[in-house]
Amino acid sequence: MDDHPGGDEVLLSSTGKDATTDFEDVGHSDSAKEMMDKYYIGEIDPASVPLKRKYIPPQQAQYNSDKTPEFVIKILQYLVPLLILGLAFAVRHYTKKEE
Repeated sequence: MDDHPGGDEVLLSSTGKDATTDFEDVGHSDSAKEMMDKYYIGEIDPASVPLKRKYIPPQQAQYNSDKTPEFVIKILQYLVPLLILGLAFAVRHYTKKEE
């Protein structure tokens, strides 16, 4: 792969399939076609190629916003600052000196 003039990406993009069309589309020179004979292994038996399977995503549980920990965290993100602010006002009100 290191010696391929087109780089290794071209070769890797054609792995696992019949690359005849990819090879012919590039327009290789006669010397490249002669060089290919040195690396030729043989024909692929179409019966040995595995069938492509359709991807089926795994089933996920229904999202229930009332019972999830994320819901509790979102509520706390608003309540905790409000409680701190309320506590600060209460402390200031009760500790303020009467003038």
